Amino acid sequence: METTSKKGFREESDLLGTREIPDSVLYGVQTLRGIENFEISKFHLKDYPLFIKGLAITKWGAAVANHELGLISDEQFNAIVQACKELIEGQHHEQFPVDMIQGGAGTTTNMNINEVITNRALEIMGHKRGEYQYCSPNDIVNCAQSTNDAYPTAIHIGMYYTHLKFVEHYKVLIESLRKKSEEFKHIVKIGRTQWEDAVPMTLGQTFSGFASILEDELLHLDEAAADFLTVNMGATAIGTGITAEPGYAEKCVAALGKITGWNIKLAKDLVGATSDTSCLVGYAAALKRVAVKVNKICNDLRILASGPRCGFGEINLPAMQPGSSIMPGKVNPVIPEVMNQICYKVMGNELCVTMAGDAAQMELNAMEPVMAQCDFESVDLMINGFETLRIRCIEGITANEEHCRTQTRNSISIVTALNPVIGYKNSTKIAKEALATGKSVYDLVLEHDILSKEDLDTILAPENMIKPVKLDIKPKRHL
Repeated sequence: METTSKKGFREESDLLGTREIPDSVLYGVQTLRGIENFEISKFHLKDYPLFIKGLAITKWGAAVANHELGLISDEQFNAIVQACKELIEGQHHEQFPVDMIQGGAGTTTNMNINEVITNRALEIMGHKRGEYQYCSPNDIVNCAQSTNDAYPTAIHIGMYYTHLKFVEHYKVLIESLRKKSEEFKHIVKIGRTQWEDAVPMTLGQTFSGFASILEDELLHLDEAAADFLTVNMGATAIGTGITAEPGYAEKCVAALGKITGWNIKLAKDLVGATSDTSCLVGYAAALKRVAVKVNKICNDLRILASGPRCGFGEINLPAMQPGSSIMPGKVNPVIPEVMNQICYKVMGNELCVTMAGDAAQMELNAMEPVMAQCDFESVDLMINGFETLRIRCIEGITANEEHCRTQTRNSISIVTALNPVIGYKNSTKIAKEALATGKSVYDLVLEHDILSKEDLDTILAPENMIKPVKLDIKPKRHL
């Protein structure tokens, strides 16, 4: 039985001895030791509400199984479930101050949730915090569990909720690009490859391309996230199920499925699953794919808006702040720039997750805390970045339509459209002469009487240069 210490504190003990715990907190002695041991980063469990939700659901599911097996009383079960529901609703999250990056394979986090649920359950049952003889963090809330199955299961559940949130914001970003593609569908511009003039296209096609490459990643994200729905609850310490009663794993996983409404499955081999963190590696890789594409889009936006007079200048990004402390009038593309940096961070996090995933040894991967932190952080960064990019940049982009038209008309690359009619060799001669003389392709074709003005206008009509067409036109002569 825990004893009472000086006013405002209670005494709790563990393997290492007795400590005084403020009565104002729901966590206990093992959480306190974790706080003291791991002052590592600015990333704390309380900052990841969906992870806390995953932890609470995991403990709720375990309580259901243990109650059905007669291992915990009705009073304990009802109090634990109420405490879990409060956490799921967002209450008491300040009681999770532990660092996300920690040694012990997540034991500090597991005990943090065990102690918070226990002390809240004690209050619900009419007892004082720390009176663990009525409900114990280890014997009751953690009954039939180990950190090595409860912690990864909570990560899986928290990450799946996080994935659903991510996709919701991601789709809104894609839709904003689709709207711009519709707005700009009539504006013809020059496409570019290897920083050189290519062939005509519409600005709408540029933005449609942006939207499409992002949309393609939805399938990969969903496939990667689906792995989170397989859990190792019931594995306990190393996958053998020691301390768990027969049927516990199946009952617990069924309860998790009922609580979440998802098709959660028990891993086929719990020994293998307990050391396997490939789902975190896979999702980090899926996020990296998105980051690479978003980064490309932001780079393109910066290039297309470069200038305003000495660059591409095809679009205008919203002016968000003065761009220089020394150059008056300068405005920088700060929103795409910050999104670039988010993408680099996500790419770096993916490397960290991969290296940590490679660190599994024997029956456990003790590096899972940093893997979880990286995946949760990457999603949070990208969601915030998506909202900033959409609201403060994409929705306010305007086109310099006349400038795009002029560049297209003066581009030598439009000679490509003549290839099917006058041939590559003749087209090359026209292009070479245009470069040497400064004359336009259009004027040179008429000057050499290769095509009639009517036929040339037909070939170079914008609608005929931005998609496959079949034109029945013959040249008047060859060079």
